[in-house]
Formats: sequence, structure tokens, C-alpha cells
Amino acid sequence: MTGQDKDTLMLEQLFHSNREWAASMVAKDADFFKTLAAQQSPEYFWIGCADSRVPANEIVNLLPGEMFVHRNIANVVVHTDLNCLSVLQFAIDVLGIKHVIVCGHYGCSGVHAALTRRRIGLADNWLRHVQDVHSKHERYLGEALPAKVKHDRLCELNVLEQVVNVCQTTIVQDAWDRGQNLIVHSWIYGLQDGLLHDLGLTVSSSEELAAKLPACFARYEDSPD
Repeated sequence: MTGQDKDTLMLEQLFHSNREWAASMVAKDADFFKTLAAQQSPEYFWIGCADSRVPANEIVNLLPGEMFVHRNIANVVVHTDLNCLSVLQFAIDVLGIKHVIVCGHYGCSGVHAALTRRRIGLADNWLRHVQDVHSKHERYLGEALPAKVKHDRLCELNVLEQVVNVCQTTIVQDAWDRGQNLIVHSWIYGLQDGLLHDLGLTVSSSEELAAKLPACFARYEDSPD
């Protein structure tokens, strides 16, 4: 069997798995796909890493239609990224979601590449945003820290900074100004145990961001690990 034949069989298996999954959903609820096709009304918008080990819906046990998702390398939110901003605007203004969840994960390869300045190609330009987070918070990432602790901490700091970026977008600012119920969350996921952790920066207004942010970073001043 040639390599191409093996690839074809692998792809055919995906179609087979899809049909099994669709049948199982109908077996649980005969109208599942009819209801799903008729409307999209999620309450959550997930901004996460593109890492294949962090499937947004699965790790919070939500069905299709219950979470709107945007993913990229290292869960970065950049004010010039029209892709991310367009999805954010659609989620808030059109779908009326109530929660924006910025979720990073421990063991993130993108964050590790940014931390070690390892060259990987075109993505180096994207990961420069994470390097900026490292430079901004270098005092929390001293040489005395073990490599794993430093990596994990930069994953956390990156999530916190991306929450700040989300909150500072005109999209979120406008939503808050018109009184829309919108909360931004900072979460991180552990690949080693499958558990989510709240990093404590939960924001529902510009004033709340300013009040909570110092304490979120201050905990790293006294924490050796």
C-alpha cells in the first residue's frame, strides 16, 4: 500500500467517524440538527490556542452551538488582527454573548518558542507579541526560576495580557458603554490533568479592570513558583 493510499484511508475514516457521531447525536435527540441549523445562540465566546490538545467545546463538555470559538497560536489578541476583532465583534454585537473567555494552556509550544527565542519560521512574527509580554514582565521571570515554572508563568502572564487587550478593544468598550452585560475571563488549562484554572482577572467594566489588574500581577512578586 502506497503512502497516498494510506492517506486516503485515513481521510475516509474521518468521514466514517463523522457519520457515527451524527447518528449518535440523532439517537440522543431526534431534532438536534434541526434545532442547531435554525439558530445560533451561544452565551460564551472562547479565545484559545490552536493547539490540537485543547478542544474548546470538549474540555467544558458543551455541545455544538453552545460556544463561539476563535483560536490562534498562543491565544493572542492583537489590535491590528482584523480576523480576531471581526469574530469578537460578531460574537458581542450579533450573537449577544455574555462571557468572553481567554484561555491559555500550560505547555504551550508557542509560548515556549517565544520564551526561548527559538526560530520556527513565519510564526516568529506572530509570537513576537508573546515576546513583548515576556519583556514587559521580565522581573517575574528571573533566571532563578526553574525552566518549567518560568514557562508556566509566562503562559499565565500571556493570558492576563490578552484579557487586557480584549477589554481595551473598542468593541468591548462600546458594549460596556451601552450597558451590555459582558464579562471577560482569564482561564488556563492543564494538559497534564485536563483541568481548567481561573487566573482571577474577571472583568465587567473598564473600572474593574483598573482595580483588579495590579493584584493579579502582584502575586508574582512574592511567589517563587
